Amino acid sequence: MSSKPETRAFEAEVSQVLHLVTHSLYSHKEIFLRELISNASDACDKLRFAALSDAALTADDAELRIEIVADKDARTLTIRDNGIGMTRDEVIENIGTVARSGTRRFLESLSGDARRDTQLIGQFGVGFYSAFIVADKVTLTTRKAGAPAGEGVRWESGGSGEYTLETVDAAQRGTTATLHLKEDESEFLDVWKLRDLITRYSDHVAFPIRLPKMHEGAPTDEFETVNHAAALWTRPKNELKDEDYQGFYKSISHDFGDALAWTHNRVEGSQSYTLLLYVPEKPPFDAVLSGRDERKGLKLYIRRVFIMDASEQLLPSYLRFVRGVVDSDDLPLNVSREILQENRLVAQIRGACVKRTLDLLEKLAKDEPEKFARFSATFGNVLKEGIAEDGANRERIAKLLRFASTASEGEAKTVSLDDYIGRMQAGQDTIWYITADSHAAAKGSPQIEGLRAKGVEVLLLSDRIDEWMIGYLGEYAGKKLRHAGKGEVDAEVDGSEAERRKQAAEAAQPVVQKLAGLLGGRVSEVRVSHRLTQSPSCLVLGEHDMALHMQRLLREAGHDVPGNEPALEINPTHPLVRALADEADAARAEDLGWLLFEEAQVAAGDQLADPAAFVARVNRIALGAAHGG
Repeated sequence: MSSKPETRAFEAEVSQVLHLVTHSLYSHKEIFLRELISNASDACDKLRFAALSDAALTADDAELRIEIVADKDARTLTIRDNGIGMTRDEVIENIGTVARSGTRRFLESLSGDARRDTQLIGQFGVGFYSAFIVADKVTLTTRKAGAPAGEGVRWESGGSGEYTLETVDAAQRGTTATLHLKEDESEFLDVWKLRDLITRYSDHVAFPIRLPKMHEGAPTDEFETVNHAAALWTRPKNELKDEDYQGFYKSISHDFGDALAWTHNRVEGSQSYTLLLYVPEKPPFDAVLSGRDERKGLKLYIRRVFIMDASEQLLPSYLRFVRGVVDSDDLPLNVSREILQENRLVAQIRGACVKRTLDLLEKLAKDEPEKFARFSATFGNVLKEGIAEDGANRERIAKLLRFASTASEGEAKTVSLDDYIGRMQAGQDTIWYITADSHAAAKGSPQIEGLRAKGVEVLLLSDRIDEWMIGYLGEYAGKKLRHAGKGEVDAEVDGSEAERRKQAAEAAQPVVQKLAGLLGGRVSEVRVSHRLTQSPSCLVLGEHDMALHMQRLLREAGHDVPGNEPALEINPTHPLVRALADEADAARAEDLGWLLFEEAQVAAGDQLADPAAFVARVNRIALGAAHGG
């Protein structure tokens, strides 16, 4: 028995998505079919899982399937499944409102580039709305598995600001979406076009996708399966081509681009499972925008039955970009997230996922360095999190990291820690690095002048995560990592050089004392530098202190940052330091002393306490110099 249709308004965010889809997205229009088939496959997966504990749900129709019918006379395209179906409340929740924050993130990430924005649809779980790319009206009829025929629901909308809902009789469980195609979308009524799209985008869906059989150019009432309808990962690897793997990747990732690399392994033994893991070329939007705490992309199957998205349980956060499937023969079919967290077998599978992913990245770095360079540019900072999170694999992860260095050409060129060690000077046992706000600031840091003058390579670390990450790394391949701007530079020197340094320090004592008196408690000490060759001054922290630019970033984020005052090192041969040493005018000497300190602050990425006073000081000194003062 049908009820009177009820008209309801879409939630504001859904209206925005619908407007975007209807008016803006023209590239890859065929995305709608892939998304609706994906939704139908999900519905079949959910029913198959639910039937494990309630066999009655599929007793009347055990073969789960997806059927697609084109009606050229009515200009409709129908996609129907006999999966889990939806109740009235679920229809409202899943289609009429934003049940998750995914749609909001989708809207926030839009760029105005129609091609890119289209690709975001499936990745944010709003794929149903893609039907309005080709349809000016969509009718959806659904009945929840196990519900009586009289509890069917019909949803209908023209893709504007509202939709109608009514209760109807539905003889079969599952969901039927009927698209009333726009005038210029007739190509999607062609069975051969539909067959091509299914083969291209949905061939690896694990349920039969059926189209009407053709006879003398016309469809019949009989159906035939047009996809493989078998889980790709269960097929022998020697039967699969690269295009098969790439097609499956696109079907599970909602990506139009190819995967960068993949690994497919079957493990037999005390427990048996199959892994098919992909490294994308571009960041999956849900993994990057959703962050560390809400991750999807690694699907858990048990004996070919989809159980859940289990990225959190099967992959550490620093590998959250990985896509793929894990299919276990041994886990219980009624496994829950709580059981997964405590299950010994899951811990073994998780370890295997990590090992296989790192194996894959190492192979990529060795055999296809250009591809690995693209991976590193895209996911290198995410991988760095593993240095802190995964102590057992710290050395392997460190081997995969890439850094700019004084030996590389330009910001784009990077080196590995092994590259660095291979170029070490005789007797060198330290890997030197510098951290800064930007590549240019690191490259131009006065703190590395002495090392560069001696031909010692320095790693230039300018990503925000670097200072935190390097604190956990400490050493690599038996070589200690040291910040070039922290602690004493204790390079070996011969007797004559040691004597020269001693004499220079003694000769500079008057200016050192003058500076110490001017700056007071703003620095821990003033001393002659062995780091500087060109700059007049630099700030030096204690060996275990946080870099000044990181202290500034944390303070800006509202954190209390305890820290010791830095030491000020000076280059006594620099004209500015000599000018201070010779200056008899107290006011001008004060300006010169504070200028040396503030220049060092700026170079170290620290924040000036009084920028206006700094500018005024520079102006006074410049004007004095211009007038011969």
